[in-house]
Amino acid sequence: MSTAKTSKTIPTFTTDAEAEFFIDTADLSEYDLSGFKPMPFEFEKKDAQLNMRVPETLLDAVKTKARLRGVPFTRYIRMLMEQDVTQSAPGVPRGKSPGRSG
Repeated sequence: MSTAKTSKTIPTFTTDAEAEFFIDTADLSEYDLSGFKPMPFEFEKKDAQLNMRVPETLLDAVKTKARLRGVPFTRYIRMLMEQDVTQSAPGVPRGKSPGRSG
């Protein structure tokens, strides 16, 4: 594989339709995808809201950690909460979290 073949950069798109057309028609092996990183998607509806007061230093530290991971700080906080409640806890079967049915 020559370096010239992989030197193309992904164009910038202004609509989802443009991006979908590109993906459907382009030969992605011609593009440099080395800068891409996996990105988790969230599909579950967020219908509850949480408001809490925390020390500013704690919030700044959380924002820094979130920035290092490349995610918004609110998503980072939600990820931490999800990780904690899905870990095995006394009286909670593995894979189940408190407050969730099924």
